[in-house]
Amino acid sequence: MNNDYLRLFDGNRNLVPIFSIEGDEEITDLRRGEGVYNQLLNSMELMRKNNLIFGSSLTFTKGNLSNLLSRDYINQLRDFGCKVIFFIEYVPVNEETIELAPGDDERDLLLDELELLRKEYDDMLFLSFPGDEKTSGGCLAAGRGFFHINSHGGAEPCPASPYSDINVRDSSLLEALDSKLFKSLRDGGILLDDHEGGCVLFEHKDEVERILNE
Repeated sequence: MNNDYLRLFDGNRNLVPIFSIEGDEEITDLRRGEGVYNQLLNSMELMRKNNLIFGSSLTFTKGNLSNLLSRDYINQLRDFGCKVIFFIEYVPVNEETIELAPGDDERDLLLDELELLRKEYDDMLFLSFPGDEKTSGGCLAAGRGFFHINSHGGAEPCPASPYSDINVRDSSLLEALDSKLFKSLRDGGILLDDHEGGCVLFEHKDEVERILNE
């Protein structure tokens, strides 16, 4: 975080940066790289000192959800200055990490705890993904509610579905929303399909790949 970013966020208060943090220093650095945790804390401190709103994104797995939901950890994030907390369900990208994916027990626990957190912390906003999508009638990816831009500029349906057929470096956001992949996913019914896990696009990844390669 540098002064250029601080000026950007100060002049555009509708932009709310979300910092990905995985828990304590050991866990965060293990997932994100050595030294990332301290970088995050430094950035949060700069944002707080400049009265800028920011949030945190917490990826929860079958093993770490209880720790992330603990009041000690929530209070720590609030002390850092976080006003928004996203609980992001871990979506496996290969067969080797499926055991980390949360199940129904973890989803039910999160829903119950979110209801309590929203009552206990009236100065913070708590959201879950994809849990809160249930009230929107299906997956919000591929421009139905949002889409993801990767580090190379590729427009992807969402971070859990890293496929792209258009780059925002060479096209506008409206053109990206109108890409063949996005339109096919929105119009083909996949996003509204029933699924067992937390991510309908992961369960239908063969269909997504087929659309991409057509």
